[in-house]
Amino acid sequence: MEKNSDKTAIVLANGEFPKNNVLLEKLLRSKMIICCDGAVQNLLNFGIIPNFIVGDMDSISEESKIKFADILVPVQDTDTNDLTKAVKFCIKKGFKNVEIFGATGKREDHTLGNISLLADYMDELVSVKMFTDYGVFIPISQTTTLESFANQVVSIFSITPETLITTENLAYPVKNHNFRSWWEGTLNRSLGEQFSVAIDCGKIVIFQGFCDSTTRKIVA
Repeated sequence: MEKNSDKTAIVLANGEFPKNNVLLEKLLRSKMIICCDGAVQNLLNFGIIPNFIVGDMDSISEESKIKFADILVPVQDTDTNDLTKAVKFCIKKGFKNVEIFGATGKREDHTLGNISLLADYMDELVSVKMFTDYGVFIPISQTTTLESFANQVVSIFSITPETLITTENLAYPVKNHNFRSWWEGTLNRSLGEQFSVAIDCGKIVIFQGFCDSTTRKIVA
């Protein structure tokens, strides 16, 4: 299992397929793509065959089941969604770094659920990030400094409302404050090349936008 500890696996979920060129390039360069069963056709349409297809197999065609039988990983666990099944498969295969694509869009309930699940996935991974066409969600459980750029959109979502949060180098400073609702920490912005977020306990999820709000340039 250790042989994969420094490598990254991409998990493609069955939300909106990426349109951002940076993400599409990541898909093209990736050596390991774990695809949720419902996302298979979109990936095939893009010209990529996944390394593995994971899920309960209720959203994949019979033709694909036959064609890709050797890479199917059926998981009949009604207590988890297909994204979680795929992430757990990555962990089982020894991957410590996971990048999640296609986990947002289509259905808002799935989007919210998938974002909150990042806080669970981080317990068994060195790094887990959820990419959208507009930015990246990163869960943290300790004081963390993140690379940034001036005017980058930064939002903070507290998974545990009792968590006290302090920030440095954000336009709207936060000092020993807890966010009891998800909207409270949104729409901040970075003042420069990095910012820091300190927490005393619990977990939070940080969103960093790709687009410079001044130049509209995509940065990732």
